[in-house]
Amino acid sequence: MKTALTLALGGLLLAGSALAQELPAGDAAHGETLIAKCRTCHGADGIAKLIIAPNIAGEPEAYLAAQMAAFRDGTRQNEMMSVVVKTLTDQDIADMAAWYASQSVVATLNADPSGAPELCVSCHGADGISVVEDAPHLAGDSAMYLAAQIEALRDGSRPSEVMNAIAADLTDEEIAAAAAWYSEIKLSVE
Repeated sequence: MKTALTLALGGLLLAGSALAQELPAGDAAHGETLIAKCRTCHGADGIAKLIIAPNIAGEPEAYLAAQMAAFRDGTRQNEMMSVVVKTLTDQDIADMAAWYASQSVVATLNADPSGAPELCVSCHGADGISVVEDAPHLAGDSAMYLAAQIEALRDGSRPSEVMNAIAADLTDEEIAAAAAWYSEIKLSVE
């Protein structure tokens, strides 16, 4: 299992590096001028206002850019996001990713970190703040959103070179436990 996980993480890092090379450098100040249509779901500071949307404040820039590009290009599907990002240029994506990534976040964990889902912590951290550049933060996302995403990764409807294989063997109970753990963490912008 460790060998497979190491290979998977290596592939994730390579994929993120390839995307970073394809997109121009992001300008966070310009990105802030582009986020008006993001605020309804993700909040003015990137802390989600809707339970069906993830927090995106402080997310790794490469991860955010990859997800927006995937929605724009149709490799990841979401009724709202596919429409919102459809007309974004590569520069727009890079700038918006840079702005959200520039938000400094704090995760407040009110439980013993040893209780964190073991399979998740090597990439997403016990406190839900990612420790791998191309993995998202999970801190403070709603249990409903997290469970839906893990289920989509498990059934392959959300493509991910790394997570599809990891989620494939998760039970409904393991998904619910991971979603509950990370949803209980408070995320705030400093």
